[in-house]
Amino acid sequence: MQFKFTKFATVLIASGIISLPIAARANDSSELEELRALVQQLDQQVKVLARQGEISSEEAVAAKKTTPVVKASENGFGIESADGKNSIRFKGLLQIDNRNFSNVNGLGSDGKNISGFDFRRIRPTIEGTVFGKYDFRFTPEFGEAKTTSTISTSGIVDAYIDARFQPSFKVRAGKFKPFVGLERLQSGSDIKFIERSYVSNNILPNRDLGAAIHGDVLEGKINYSVGIYNGVVDGGDITTVQDTNVDKEYAARVFATPFKDSDSALAGLGFGLAATHGNFKGTSTASGLPAYKTAGQQSSFFAYTNTSVFANGARDRISPQAYYYNGPFGVITEYARVSQGLTNGTKSDKLDNDAWQIAGSYLLTGEDASFKGVKPKQVFSTDGGGWGAWELVARYQENNIDSKAFQTGSSANTGFADQRINASSAKSWATGVNWYLNQNVKVVLNYEQTSFKGGGGTATGSFVNIADRPDEKTLFTRIQLSY
Repeated sequence: MQFKFTKFATVLIASGIISLPIAARANDSSELEELRALVQQLDQQVKVLARQGEISSEEAVAAKKTTPVVKASENGFGIESADGKNSIRFKGLLQIDNRNFSNVNGLGSDGKNISGFDFRRIRPTIEGTVFGKYDFRFTPEFGEAKTTSTISTSGIVDAYIDARFQPSFKVRAGKFKPFVGLERLQSGSDIKFIERSYVSNNILPNRDLGAAIHGDVLEGKINYSVGIYNGVVDGGDITTVQDTNVDKEYAARVFATPFKDSDSALAGLGFGLAATHGNFKGTSTASGLPAYKTAGQQSSFFAYTNTSVFANGARDRISPQAYYYNGPFGVITEYARVSQGLTNGTKSDKLDNDAWQIAGSYLLTGEDASFKGVKPKQVFSTDGGGWGAWELVARYQENNIDSKAFQTGSSANTGFADQRINASSAKSWATGVNWYLNQNVKVVLNYEQTSFKGGGGTATGSFVNIADRPDEKTLFTRIQLSY
């Protein structure tokens, strides 16, 4: 910065440094030289200070380019590199349920279901990105992980790497949800009901170990996936150890949202088709066959109870699926059929079991419904700031067993399952209310009633006029925290 003598003198006079007597003697040459030297000295100091400021700014800019960014919001917590290419995020899901079944002597109407409190999901998650394109996710489970055959209290839910080479070409490997079921691909924090449908829980795979190529094309309007997996029973999960079956399962899916990002009333329409194929052979001690659970997910209504029955041949699944969202209204529907080759040591056959569901939702508070959850317009506050978002839900679903599964005549050994203790169908209807206090906290209330065909007898009872299994009536509540 340059200072002219007149400006500098004016400042000094105004500040009282130069008095009127000094101004009167300004013609004295020696004093004028001293004043000029002082001006030059101050000018140099100003330049030094200005440069120091520039250096500080440059250092601040350089530091900003290398300093990690700490983030904390309702979407989770994490640390991200300054260039955004490397990050780690911490998320979590906690679901506390109270499950009430219609009781008989302390048990459910089928003598198996027990009412009580339940930690349905306790899932801390670590996820992140390295080098800008390699995503990873690790999620353990400390809640009650329900599968078709067992109930465990801990395990690894997700553990995979996802390489995003291009939006149209991504590679995922590890343990994850196969790209098959529509509702299964929905996050456990975003599902509309406390339990998913028969399609997800009883027919299509839950999680598997394998690798898949997937991506979005046509500006994100078409999503595709093809993959190879170890293979799991219907509705099953898998451990993280090496597979003992040499045969693998192949899966493919195409899902279209042709009116996405348009002003059309069909902008929220999505539909697709998924399929799996595998070839499996079980044994009398490891059948490779599923048990199908009731809507309450605590007991099975069908299993291959003949101990000599095991998988023997191809297992093919097909699942058409769709959803539609328009303003506060949403609907999701899907169908799944599995064709399973099996044998009981005496005869072999291929059975076709299927399930389907249709579920609707409506947000009373006017938020937009979507596949990925609800964000209230006004969060709940005890000081009168708002009441959150309120949603009504309803669902009908069925799970049907191939009639060829059951015995012919009066001997259970002539079939693959005993109809005296196994129902041939389960039909359920449900209603509920979801209260979203904010983006992270949700309270859920569901009532569901299921009727069965057959399965109401005993293993030693008559094969004639077999009674139906008693209806299952459930009242479930949940408090959920997700971030």
